[in-house]
Amino acid sequence: MKEYKYKINGNEYNVAIDNIEGNIAHIQLNGVAYDVELPEQPKAAPAVKRVAVSEAPAAAPKPARKAAPAAAGGYVIESPLPGVIKDIFVKVGQQVKADDVVCILEAMKMGNEIHAGVDGTVKSIEVAKEDSVLEGNTIMVIG
Repeated sequence: MKEYKYKINGNEYNVAIDNIEGNIAHIQLNGVAYDVELPEQPKAAPAVKRVAVSEAPAAAPKPARKAAPAAAGGYVIESPLPGVIKDIFVKVGQQVKADDVVCILEAMKMGNEIHAGVDGTVKSIEVAKEDSVLEGNTIMVIG
């Protein structure tokens, strides 16, 4: 079951998708069960595009960086989801422990701590503060 929370015009909605059979999606909206008819049978689980709604236009984000090739023999830290790099706490050559927070990735207006994952030395940092990244893009390499 996938669960989503939406806020539309100040109203909060909790949507849980129980399952999809053919072109009928069985969902719960704020605890009430509904069967939703889809226009055609999906080939796979439908992707949900999340859109942030704001009243004032924000500054245009920097374009998303493409994935960089991984350095040989290094542990690659990849972005777990699309977002914007809000802070970087390490420098190239710095020693890190597996549980050290190396940067903050903002996604859906939430800051996500990105941990080193392994003990080692920062070999390269492939992003800069305020860069947009896509899921799977290389953030940095630990050697």
